[in-house]
Amino acid sequence: MTYDITLVRVRPGLTLQETLDRLNADFDPEADLPLLRLTDAQRAEWDRILDRVSREIGPVESEEYLYSLTLETVGPPGRVQFDYCGDTANIEVAYRHSRPAALAVMERAYRIARIVEEESGLTGHDFEVDQPTRTGDPAKAAARLGGVSDWAQHHLSRRITRP
Repeated sequence: MTYDITLVRVRPGLTLQETLDRLNADFDPEADLPLLRLTDAQRAEWDRILDRVSREIGPVESEEYLYSLTLETVGPPGRVQFDYCGDTANIEVAYRHSRPAALAVMERAYRIARIVEEESGLTGHDFEVDQPTRTGDPAKAAARLGGVSDWAQHHLSRRITRP
């Protein structure tokens, strides 16, 4: 399970929520995922995103899959994964960062979201704390990430004891 930030190209005449509602209504969990077929403009967006994240945030690893393009940050404060599908994208952060590490990793995630918004025109929203990524507060997201991470560590981890 990951902390997810959603980015979507808002359809003309619709709100972010209306666009998401239409995308969700069209989703068929039984169907195969559509193969990634980016337009030249979308491929150029990806190249700009990859370049800026590498320059402004630091080293990344990048892969192209059948269904998305992916980049992952490398090194401290922690891994942030960004998946790009052209008109939609997603940022994922593992629930394993406690405070203050949670703040550093969420500042990184929000910085990536803002770069994506600037380079692609996608609109980002963090539904975990119900705030847009463009103007939202990474500290609010970090409090949520850290809280869930702490709860999971306390309630879901098993201590290994030896007889």
